[in-house]
Amino acid sequence: MTELLQVLAVEVLVVAAAMALTAYAARRAGRYSVVDTTWGLALAAVALVAAAGGAALDTGESWRRWLLVVLVAVWGSRLSWHMHRRNSGHGEDPRYTAMLAGASPLQRAVKVWVTQGAAVVLVGLPVTVAAVTTGGWPPMAAAGVALWLLGVSFEAVGDAQLARFKADPANRGLIMDRGLWSWTRHPNYFGDACVWWGIWLVSLTTPWSLLTVVAPLAMTYFLVFATGARLLDRHMEGRPGWAEYASRTSMFLPRPPRHTGRGPREAR
Repeated sequence: MTELLQVLAVEVLVVAAAMALTAYAARRAGRYSVVDTTWGLALAAVALVAAAGGAALDTGESWRRWLLVVLVAVWGSRLSWHMHRRNSGHGEDPRYTAMLAGASPLQRAVKVWVTQGAAVVLVGLPVTVAAVTTGGWPPMAAAGVALWLLGVSFEAVGDAQLARFKADPANRGLIMDRGLWSWTRHPNYFGDACVWWGIWLVSLTTPWSLLTVVAPLAMTYFLVFATGARLLDRHMEGRPGWAEYASRTSMFLPRPPRHTGRGPREAR
């Protein structure tokens, strides 16, 4: 327990510094959505701090903690680069505009920087625990890597499909309802959830580490209800063609689209 608290304390300091730097960058950019770029990198930093802490304290299993570093770093780097390219040169993300409407500066700081920082530490908890504990069942780790690979692939393919769709002038004003987007309205969020459930499976060591299930549960909650799918759906409501697209396409878990006999219309 002492080793866990020591590593956790360093992680909190690193995440606090990351959020402070992001707040400064967001002020210069004039938009809170800068934090979306920090999210993946901050979780990669947590994984690296956990692995280095476990090594320094000579506890945990080297193969597991460095495997987790690779998994989190690959996911986080790809996500952060994607968010940077998507948001750079644009105004505030409508989700943040809606979430922060009417909030005071202090409330905004709590809703964005404090909440995001706490979420990073919470979501990274399985990685932290795995860095200072031993045990587990290797086939479970293999299953976790497979689920992580599914999630990263789903997320990357979905992002690439949407980028190609938007780059074609013929699709201007149309809803993206092709490829993975015909099976789920949020393939990127579904992929994120798979990634973190996979990381949780890799991280399992002692029976006590099962309690860290709160982390993938929290991540899934964020992705579906808090700052992810539901919030984006509310932003899209009322746009021509959205109701029909939503009626035939699963919100989160992929499934074959329902056939309504209507074609795509306006405007993701």
